Amino acid sequence: MAKSPVSRIPVEPAREICITMTDHSTFRKSAVRLFRLDAAALRDPHPLVARMTAQFIQQNAHLFYKMNIDVHREYDGRDVYLTLRSGNMVGAVPLLSPLTSRFELGLSVQPRFPWSGIGPMLSQMGWRIVPVPLRLPLLNRSERRVPPWVLSSMVIERMRDLLKMSRPQFLMKQEQLQAPRGRVDWSAYAAHSLPRGRFDALPCTFPALETDPMFRGVIRFTLEKQVASLSTQTAMGSFVRRLIDLAQSLLQPLRDTPSIRPSPALIQQWLRTPLRSESFLNGIEAVGWTLDERGLAGTSDLEGIPWQLAMDSFFEAWIETVFESVAKTTNAILRAGRKNETTVPIQWRTSPGAFLRSLRPDIILSWEDTTLVVDAKYKRHYEEWQQGSQGFGATQNLTTPAREKLTSPLASR
Repeated sequence: MAKSPVSRIPVEPAREICITMTDHSTFRKSAVRLFRLDAAALRDPHPLVARMTAQFIQQNAHLFYKMNIDVHREYDGRDVYLTLRSGNMVGAVPLLSPLTSRFELGLSVQPRFPWSGIGPMLSQMGWRIVPVPLRLPLLNRSERRVPPWVLSSMVIERMRDLLKMSRPQFLMKQEQLQAPRGRVDWSAYAAHSLPRGRFDALPCTFPALETDPMFRGVIRFTLEKQVASLSTQTAMGSFVRRLIDLAQSLLQPLRDTPSIRPSPALIQQWLRTPLRSESFLNGIEAVGWTLDERGLAGTSDLEGIPWQLAMDSFFEAWIETVFESVAKTTNAILRAGRKNETTVPIQWRTSPGAFLRSLRPDIILSWEDTTLVVDAKYKRHYEEWQQGSQGFGATQNLTTPAREKLTSPLASR
């Protein structure tokens, strides 16, 4: 059971508090300053602040885990500090306040590399990797901490999945046919067709295997709203235009379907559909964001959408995209770690690295007489060893020969 909020602590006037950092970085700040407490009003603030910080960490442990954040409480004899160390996950999530136990705080982890560079890379990858929205309470104005096209990319990706689900189903149709089909309305035939000499115009009602026009119309409405909002952001780069092109390509099979603005009641009805899949729920949720103007690329003042993006998956996808092109131009065979095609077992000569049983490089490119192994993550680990980093556990004290043995399984292939 969650503890009750810490009370009787003087607090400065409430303002939006959002911890902002980049991936693979450290954030360290006085808890008194972070939570904007009035330390002067307390005789000895440290015991209370220490308990409040511990409660803050406990309340948000699952959110820190989701964002790959290592969080600690520290005391240097003068003040209590909150220390956060980020990993390879970027995104934005709400945090529970230790004062009110409500989602009044926020955490935003931005990529070390600028979005202006990441955007074109996502575009060149065909948007196979996009930020993932999270099923969490909304984060106050999170869209102001990321480029506006990022949220639109999430919605468009969900519409792509939702469009795949708009499978044909049997619907009752009413048409005038030249031959009887289903039920013929003979009264209407006698009243309208015969007097006009249209003897082959039979008003029929029959079941037909077709897609739900309302469902597809809502998808079209959502995509058109995204295209309209993205059109105001083209100055950010050509990749925004390619994101618009992606949305336009999804609109092509919907060109004969009227656009339908869904009502909140219709969205709730779809969400209550039995046996609904995760992709269906995600898609309808994105429709709701667009309807409320939360997921648009414009400057909405509404609350923002929590999201995350694993940077290691991003770079794996980028490397795979680059070497797909190399494989095509050089007639090579490409195996991708993303598809579990590159796992290499390791046989250790000594015990220091026995905890690692296999390696899975990102790419293995094979020709008749040559094999090229490509991996970004393991190269980063090797650089940390070279720099004497303390972030790689027991391997930081390995001798140079031992390190060479760690890299030898890849080098020998």
